[in-house]
Amino acid sequence: MDLQTPLKEVLRTTKDHIKDLKDMGLETVEDLLQYIPRAHEDLSQMQAIKSAPLDEKVTIRGTIENIRLIRTRHGKNLITGVFTDLEGETVDVMWFNQPHIKRMLQEGDEVVMTGKLVEKGYKLQFQSPIFERTGDQPLVHAGRLVPIYPQHESINTKWLREKMVLIKDAIPLLPETLPKDVLKDEKFLSRSETINALHFPEKPEEVEKALQRIAFEKMYMLQLDVLERKKEWQGNTQERLQTPMEVDLIKAFFASLNFTPTDSQRVSIYEILTDMEKDRPMSRLLEGDVGSGKTLVAIAIIANTLKGGGQCALMVPTEVLSKQHMASISKVLFNFHSYLEKNKDKWNISMRLPTIELLTGSISAGDAKKIKQRLVNGTVDLVIGTHALITDTVQFNDLRLVIVDEQHRFGVEQRKRLAEKGNPHFLAMTATPIPRTLALTAHGHHDLSVLLEKPGKRQPIHTKVVSPKDRITVERFIDQQIEEGRQTFVICPLIQDSENEEMMELKSVQAEAARLRLEFPNRNIAILHGRMSSAEKDEVMQNFKDKKEDILVSTSVIEVGIDIPNATIIVIEGSERFGLAQLHQFRGRVGRGDYKSHCFLFTTTPVQSNSPRLKAMEQHDSGFILAEIDLKIRGPGELFGFRQSGIPDIHLRRMFNPEMVVRARRAAELAIASL
Repeated sequence: MDLQTPLKEVLRTTKDHIKDLKDMGLETVEDLLQYIPRAHEDLSQMQAIKSAPLDEKVTIRGTIENIRLIRTRHGKNLITGVFTDLEGETVDVMWFNQPHIKRMLQEGDEVVMTGKLVEKGYKLQFQSPIFERTGDQPLVHAGRLVPIYPQHESINTKWLREKMVLIKDAIPLLPETLPKDVLKDEKFLSRSETINALHFPEKPEEVEKALQRIAFEKMYMLQLDVLERKKEWQGNTQERLQTPMEVDLIKAFFASLNFTPTDSQRVSIYEILTDMEKDRPMSRLLEGDVGSGKTLVAIAIIANTLKGGGQCALMVPTEVLSKQHMASISKVLFNFHSYLEKNKDKWNISMRLPTIELLTGSISAGDAKKIKQRLVNGTVDLVIGTHALITDTVQFNDLRLVIVDEQHRFGVEQRKRLAEKGNPHFLAMTATPIPRTLALTAHGHHDLSVLLEKPGKRQPIHTKVVSPKDRITVERFIDQQIEEGRQTFVICPLIQDSENEEMMELKSVQAEAARLRLEFPNRNIAILHGRMSSAEKDEVMQNFKDKKEDILVSTSVIEVGIDIPNATIIVIEGSERFGLAQLHQFRGRVGRGDYKSHCFLFTTTPVQSNSPRLKAMEQHDSGFILAEIDLKIRGPGELFGFRQSGIPDIHLRRMFNPEMVVRARRAAELAIASL
């Protein structure tokens, strides 16, 4: 038997079980050895019937006699027997609907029973205990730390424990997967020692050491992957990428504003411009809470790049956002240019007014063709649009910088397309605050800049978790706010009512809009959802921005970047269905103007309104604090997609221990540097 021996050749089992193993991704001896237990149960202590506690799992050694098969009046099979422990005490044993046990046990067999002792009348019973014969072989299901495996419909943990014994001799053949220096520095068990300790542990400390090694190795491999991607991205050095940091230009840019940038904004701009002075493409993530001023950082970087003679592209997830950015960025750059013209003597900076174009799906074919031609000619300095900007038909004269807003929507394929356009400097931006340990993993191919402060004096948003029974009070307040000229967002989890039993209680956009039209007959109510065309969504948002609508009922499509300063209330229905980070994103749609703003988190049932997780929204307005709370409560798998990795949650939580992430990152960086 070697590691690649097919399981069907070494396991005494049925074809159906072999097929089920294959469905679980287990085909060879090595596959099965790497099937890690999800937990361990300490059944090492043998007990006696007289002193064993009731209704708790216990392990007792003794003999079995009087084994009988009884058929009940209802046609069920009942196996009964009498179990006598080493002290001579007896207890009745019974198994329901397991007739095969009559064939497995013989009169007088010495066995170890594991199960719960229960009291029935004046007698004790062992009901459906796990058992195994004692003999020359070590115990598998008791008398030790017992591994508990993730189960399949037909493959249970008892079955897996028995099969592991059959392939135990192959464990020493497992090759080492971590570098020798990592093993030495971290004082880890070898890979074969680790696997042996998980399947056949002798002490709890051994299991802990093995789990530490497993978690470290998975994190180390993740870090190697992201660092290799980063190295590949930055492997193509080009002199044209070297963009000098124009310190006076940035100082003048700050002076042109009517507010003072935060220290975080200044530091982030410095970090980004330092990267762009190099001849290899930058790969950086700018992470900032809602309202932390990421767009201002982006504009400063764009201005510096344009001064250096390069072209810039800004990509955003939606057309609505691209038009919003077009308006705001054009205004800031125009004001900056005017400021420089008026203050030539002070700054002595020569910079022409940049040419900015919008390129989205709604642009006519003729206009789009002209814009693309001007991009090739180099007569467009900055183009703003959706991911259509990096299709094959869009080419540039000297694309120096690409900025992507909401980076989580930008995948490997898009990065590949960018590489084909000359590997420009790449800046990703996200308004989803990510705990540093997760950022180093989920976005580890980027260097990280973080905006911790918020510019200006934004008023905190009053947030309240609301039970459905208090709806009337909230709706009276909304009507009063609309009367004073304000507007309201209402967020629903569904577009239309669902027939799914689990979803029937959740509110939908269409049904809630219909209900609100009855509740607020004198108010204008619009709807917005993902099934609408881009043109329809644009029209709805423009009408809302122009104050033609009082209430906008929407799905989560308004989560990112929509800027309506006059909207002061956001109502989130079924708030328990959303993560804290997403709720915080929704909340950021209000509080953008001069008026006091409010966020009401409605729950589907009254009990849910007491949720400590939702109450955290009332107590904290920092996205970073909320992200940390979400990480502790929901785990990294739920938050950032690692759930689909096949890694059990118990290992995920160990992997994302902050110290573990940093150690694995450091080891991966040393490994990459030595290549």
